[in-house]
Amino acid sequence: MLEDRTEHPCQVVDMSPGNVAFRTDRIGMPGEKVIAYIDHIGRIEGVVTRTLQDGFAMTVIASDRKKDKLAAQLTWLANKHELDLPEDRRHERVAPRNPTSVLQLTDGRQYQCRIIDLSLSGAAIEIDVKPAIGVQVMLGTMRGQIVRHFEDGVAIEFAVIQRPETLDSEFNTPRA
Repeated sequence: MLEDRTEHPCQVVDMSPGNVAFRTDRIGMPGEKVIAYIDHIGRIEGVVTRTLQDGFAMTVIASDRKKDKLAAQLTWLANKHELDLPEDRRHERVAPRNPTSVLQLTDGRQYQCRIIDLSLSGAAIEIDVKPAIGVQVMLGTMRGQIVRHFEDGVAIEFAVIQRPETLDSEFNTPRA
C-alpha cells in the first residue's frame, strides 16, 4: 500500500532485514511511505529510497528486535529448500536472554557474535566475518557447521540435535 492508500500487486526481487526491492507496475517515489504484506514474512513498513526500472527499493522501518526476527525468517526461507526442511520449522526458535557468544573456527580463531535466535538444531548469528558454507565451527560449546550466509551474519546447523536443557544452560534461554 502506497502513501495515497492505494494497493498494488508486487513481487519481492531482493530482500534483507533492512531493505527490500520490489517489482511492480506502480512505482513509489523516493521518500514515500509504504506498507507491504509479503507472503511468509508478513507486514513490513518502509520508505522508498530509489526507483528502479520496473519497481522501487525501500528501507525497512522496524525495531532492532523485529529486524532480528526478519533476519532469522529470511535465513530460514533461504535454507528450507537447500536443506529440504518442511514448511514448518523442525524446532521452535527462541531468542536467548544472553545473546553474546563466541564463534570458534577449527584453526582456533575466535570471533565475538550475537545470537539472533536459536533452536534445538541450529542458530542464526550476527557476526562480522563470514566463514565459508560447510566450515565446522563451535558456537559456545556446540559443534556445528555454517549452512547459510545472510547480510549481517550466518546460520549454523548443530552437529547433533540439542536438548532444551543444554541450550538453557549454554545460552540462558527461556524454555518454551
